[in-house]
Amino acid sequence: MTKQLNTLNFFETGLTDGPTLVFIPGLSGTTRYWQGGRLSDLEKKYRILVIDPLGFGDSPKPWSRYTVDSHVDALYETLKNEKQFALVGHSMGTLLAIGYAARHPEQVERLVLLSTPFFGSAKEARRFFSSQPVPTGWFFSNMVLAAVICIITRRVFGWLMPYFRPDLPREVAADIVKHSWRSFTSSFWEVICNYDAKKDADALGDLPVLCIHGDQDETAPLAGVLALAAGRPNWQVQILPGVDHQPWLRAPQTCQEAVASPFIAGNVEFYARPVDFVQSSKAAVII
Repeated sequence: MTKQLNTLNFFETGLTDGPTLVFIPGLSGTTRYWQGGRLSDLEKKYRILVIDPLGFGDSPKPWSRYTVDSHVDALYETLKNEKQFALVGHSMGTLLAIGYAARHPEQVERLVLLSTPFFGSAKEARRFFSSQPVPTGWFFSNMVLAAVICIITRRVFGWLMPYFRPDLPREVAADIVKHSWRSFTSSFWEVICNYDAKKDADALGDLPVLCIHGDQDETAPLAGVLALAAGRPNWQVQILPGVDHQPWLRAPQTCQEAVASPFIAGNVEFYARPVDFVQSSKAAVII
C-alpha cells in the first residue's frame, strides 16, 4: 500500500502489528529499490515502511538545499507518530539514518547500514570522486555538468535507463531519473560530500549499528566504513565477498537474514559461505 502522509511518499507492507523497519534508499533510489520480492522474508516478521527521500521518487521536490537536516526534518514529519523502529539505509540513506538517529534517538532502536559512503572529510570525498575514471569523475566532481546531465537524462533518455543499466532490476533502473537536478546535485554535495557522519555517529552512544558492505564496492570503499566503525563497541561490520555497491540487489536473502538476525556488537565478520546472488558492476549511479 503506497501512501503520501504529511511530506514523503512511502510504501507500507508486512505485518500490521509487528516490530517496525523503516527503509531509506540511496541517491536516485526509490521505494522500488527494496521491493521486487526482496522483502519477502522480512514481511513475515515485521511491519515495513519504505520511504522515498525528499526530492526523489514520488516525494516532493522543493527548490531548496538538500542538507542532512532538511532530509531528516522531512523524514521526521512522516515518522513522528511512530514510537520505535529500526532504520535500514542504503548508501546515502545510511547517512540519513545516522543523522536521524542522532537527532531523534528516542525513536530509533538500531541501525542497519548498507554500503555506507564515508570518506572522513569533504576534501577527501571530493578527491575520491574527482579521481574516478571519465565520465564518472567529471559527473560527480562538477555540479554544473551533473545538473546538465540530470536534465538531459530525465527529459531525453529516461525511458532508456533500463537498457543503460542492465545490471539493475528494470524498475530500479527506471526510477533513477525520478528526481530533479536540484535534489540530485544538492543531496550529493550536502549529504555525501559535506556531512560529518563521524560527529553524529559519536552521538549515537550505545545504539546497535550493523554495517553490511561488499568487498568489491568501488563507489563507497570498504575502508571508509571500517574507519567509521573502528573503536565503536556497539557497531558490527559484515563484509560480503564479491559484492559491489548493491548488496541488497546482489544478495537479498543474505541481507534479509542479517537485518533479522540477533545483533552481535564489536565484530568485523566476513561471510564464509557464498552469497545467494552476485553480479558486480563498476557503474556508480545509485549512491
